[in-house]
Amino acid sequence: MTEETPPIVELAEWFQTPPGEYVLAWERAQFDAMVADVFGYYAWQAGLSEINLLQANRMPFKGWVGSQMPTPEQAAQWQGCVVARPDALPFESQSIDLLVLPHAFECTDAPHEVLREAERVLVPEGRLVISGFNPWSLWGARNRMPGMEPWLPHPPSAQVSLPRLKDWLKLLSFDVEPGRFGCYTPACRTEKWLRRWHFMETYGRRWWAVGGAVYVVSAVKRVARMRLIGPAWKQSRRKRARGASVAVNRQAGPGET
Repeated sequence: MTEETPPIVELAEWFQTPPGEYVLAWERAQFDAMVADVFGYYAWQAGLSEINLLQANRMPFKGWVGSQMPTPEQAAQWQGCVVARPDALPFESQSIDLLVLPHAFECTDAPHEVLREAERVLVPEGRLVISGFNPWSLWGARNRMPGMEPWLPHPPSAQVSLPRLKDWLKLLSFDVEPGRFGCYTPACRTEKWLRRWHFMETYGRRWWAVGGAVYVVSAVKRVARMRLIGPAWKQSRRKRARGASVAVNRQAGPGET
């Protein structure tokens, strides 16, 4: 009996193929832009230890958390490494300023728990950045064709569309920024054909903006402010004091009755 390859390892291997490198180059640019101006003390990335998507951020601590301990070479680029699942993070509540989840939903059977854990560990106004494969793209359609060799490293059932992800985030009181789609070329396995179809990037963004093979979205955790209300008897007492009439006892002057 052969041991099944963990999804995160399968994804890391796919990123070394020509289409994977094409996707990774686009995602790096998006993560760099979204995390560059996020300030705080603690930033963590969940999964893909060999790909540092926090390198553009300037926080003093940037760590990694995942299901398997990375190699010494991979661990050297992080200030700390922790072995844990993304749906059971070993961090205190409201202790992280920035959390990035590259393709976390393709590597877990509990996407809702992953988001709940992210909301728990983030500080108020903390930022969450997520990437994923778009099931409603040319690549997603290619992956769903019956009888065809799987194109993406994960089945279509593991993919979460951006509109659905936004709904989940809003239910957790996140302010969600507009998502970014990219990689509009057809499903090509070689670098040669990916370059030939590269003109589709311009046309795709203009005419089919939501049809990119991958997306990246950023969200900020909001916490409702409390409003202190005094006891009801104090308010009613003040109202009665303002509405009370004052009796004045004085004698009538000339011309008055």
